[in-house]
Amino acid sequence: MQSDASALQLVLGADPALFAIVGLSLTVSLAAVGIAALMGLPLGAAVALLRFPGREALIVTLNALMGLPPVVVGLAVYLLLSRSGPLGSFGLLFTPQAMVIAQAVLVTPIIAALARQTIEDLWLEYRDELAAMNVGPTRRLATLIWDARFSLVTALLAGFGRAAAEVGAIIIVGGNIEGFTRTMTTAIALETSKGDLPLAMGLGIVLILIVIVINALAWTARRAGERLAG
Repeated sequence: MQSDASALQLVLGADPALFAIVGLSLTVSLAAVGIAALMGLPLGAAVALLRFPGREALIVTLNALMGLPPVVVGLAVYLLLSRSGPLGSFGLLFTPQAMVIAQAVLVTPIIAALARQTIEDLWLEYRDELAAMNVGPTRRLATLIWDARFSLVTALLAGFGRAAAEVGAIIIVGGNIEGFTRTMTTAIALETSKGDLPLAMGLGIVLILIVIVINALAWTARRAGERLAG
């Protein structure tokens, strides 16, 4: 009970150390989702609308990559960014930028796969109508993305939820350095092992609140899309 009260006190009292960790976590996750969206949305749309050899294999691969083991991604990014790796000269290992890269690798397949399914479903529904109106590929893509905007927002929120809850990959490439690369999930793991339960529980409360907000936003976006479709 004392730990619970201390954790609430840290949250309600806006403890600087706690909210510095929360701020870094949100910054890293939002940046990763932004990069993943720039790569995943066009990729998903292209796979949905184009027909090419190996398309089915690519769809299966995208769906499989949604369950990428985070520690494997962390190891791969670590090898890329280490001094002996191909990107070692940039000095990104054990920095927030390295954590953004790792999270973006994890989130991109999620956004691409969900976007592909959403846009393909709409394409099957509107294909004859768009063909009859002689709509070109660019306008066709813009129309489908606009009509699917609420579902695509849900895909982005799902990607953000995955990024915000990630621990395995970012602890490998970020190093969990206090005041520099320590995020909510890595700090919870560390503080629990140290026995500092109030800080761990305070961060856990904030993380749960963030997850609740993400799900609420996803539900709101889905409902808005259903109302417009109706």
